Amino acid sequence: MAISFDHSYARDLPGTFLRVPPDVAPAPRLLVLNRPLADRLGLALTEDEARAWFSGAELPPGADPIAQAYAGHQFGGFSPQLGDGRAHLLGEVVTSGGRFDIQLKGSGRTPFSRGGDGKAAIGPMLREYLISEFMAAAGVPTTRSLAVVATGEEIWRETKLPGAVLARVAASHLRVGTFQFFAARGEQDKVKALADYAIARHYPDLAQAENPYLAFLDAVIARQARLIAEWMGLGFIHGVMNTDNMAISGETIDYGPCAFMEGYAPGTVFSSIDHQGRYAYANQPLILGWNLARLAEALLPLLDPSQDKAIEIANDRLTGIAPRYRAEWLSVMRRKLGLLGEDDRDAALADDVMTAMEGADWTLTFRRLSDEAALRPLFDDFTRMEAWLPRWRARAGEGAAQRVAAANPAVIPRNHKVEEALTAATEGDMAPFHALLTAIQSPFVEAEPYTLPAPTGFGQYVTFCGT
Repeated sequence: MAISFDHSYARDLPGTFLRVPPDVAPAPRLLVLNRPLADRLGLALTEDEARAWFSGAELPPGADPIAQAYAGHQFGGFSPQLGDGRAHLLGEVVTSGGRFDIQLKGSGRTPFSRGGDGKAAIGPMLREYLISEFMAAAGVPTTRSLAVVATGEEIWRETKLPGAVLARVAASHLRVGTFQFFAARGEQDKVKALADYAIARHYPDLAQAENPYLAFLDAVIARQARLIAEWMGLGFIHGVMNTDNMAISGETIDYGPCAFMEGYAPGTVFSSIDHQGRYAYANQPLILGWNLARLAEALLPLLDPSQDKAIEIANDRLTGIAPRYRAEWLSVMRRKLGLLGEDDRDAALADDVMTAMEGADWTLTFRRLSDEAALRPLFDDFTRMEAWLPRWRARAGEGAAQRVAAANPAVIPRNHKVEEALTAATEGDMAPFHALLTAIQSPFVEAEPYTLPAPTGFGQYVTFCGT
């Protein structure tokens, strides 16, 4: 088949990318193809086409591969030039559901590679596939994974690893860092063009607003506050909430050193390089505000001709992020607790369950709220939880058990199961991967052994960037 690519980003935003072809994979082998997603995109792909087109072995007809430019604050330090160092945007597919980028990740060096090899290993690409598919199944806005193809070459990290390419589908790859790239260079014409493009693509109703750029900032704030609240509800820790990993569309993007918290501890960090805990679980709402402040800075000249007035407008919006996030988080917690309607005491009820459950398994605690006999074994000391439960029962009322079961996943990508699947896949056995994928695609269905925490002795989990 042919993919009917469009190329609005390249057509409408000259000077924001470089044309560069992906590397040719020497011996591609299709590991997994997301047939349901392909069908949604109207792509009746054969396995041969997926293997060739999503590995770099062949360019699909109509593709125009580009590497996008962007900057970013990485762990708080500004890097004025990052860009797609190992990714190639093939083009966009337009469906009744919208416009979607198809991008290859791990597909070779570009002028933005900054000394890297431009490649990726099988394990990290399959990790992104697993976790992004879980997020989609759980109803969290996310980029999606269309395919993973082994390239047939070996890459070096700490040791030799088999290489792979991920085909990623996204509403777009516009990031906060995209705006920062051109704002830092004083290229306000490109900042304006990016904003106009983002509004047309993601927020078309805002084009007629009195100040569409202020409305755009408001819309991005709203989507991101909702997204991070959803992450927090799942115990998800992104690991690299740099500004180049915050998508303007409001989707979760870049599943690098990410993982799901098991025992609830606010300071949980999984990234091997996050030594200060900047992106710890409890800090994610704070980084939300910090990253959005960087977007506001880039947009200042568009908010008002007067710099002082623009700063005043931006500060007003930034001051509202914390209460907006708090409202979104409380909405998530009401859902997780099975509460109907709103009550002034709900915030205290939600805050207090967090205190009561510290150290207990995050996912199973919520899942088992209505079954005290199953809940107790999760706790070393049940005293605080025992005192909290009657308040919850009084507020939740009838039908709470069904609502809690519908709102809280039984299955998440447990770290030990993810590692088991990725290790086996790296060694050539895809069966554990597919078994785990099947379980996480129906996250609200009990599926032992995928519901159980890591066994004793699994140890502290660590994930890595740049893999």
